[in-house]
Amino acid sequence: MKGCKVVTISDRNCNVISPFITAPGNRNESPLIRGGIKALKEIANKLKFSLIGSIFSLDGVYDCKENRKMIFNSGMKPNINENKRNRKHSKRGRKRMFSQEVFEERFRTIERLFAWEDKFKRLLLRFERLSEQHYAMKKIVYTLINLRHFCSL
Repeated sequence: MKGCKVVTISDRNCNVISPFITAPGNRNESPLIRGGIKALKEIANKLKFSLIGSIFSLDGVYDCKENRKMIFNSGMKPNINENKRNRKHSKRGRKRMFSQEVFEERFRTIERLFAWEDKFKRLLLRFERLSEQHYAMKKIVYTLINLRHFCSL
């Protein structure tokens, strides 16, 4: 097995607001977001801020009934690009909520977070042989990225 997948949840200011979920590179990303949402709800409860009414924007990879239901039951609005999955005809029923403007903003935010993460050469080249050490370095990097925002206030 080569590679690893890391799923992080960030806000509009590129702050990582939930611990990241990791998996081997050969696993699908869609089920991983459910663990991230659970961690996000725990952090929101500890910090006493409300997730109700916020928009949770994801890529088409995460488009499935379980993910939409979990986001909706958490009080958030799912903004997930519908994955056509080689359909010839459109899916029956009510159209799912999707705002292209919110999606494009999310894309710019995530790409900015990836660019900041790539500035750390140790993560870019992956000097660590053990995954635990690599993930620990990622946590340090995400902490430094979050400090960048809070120290500028």
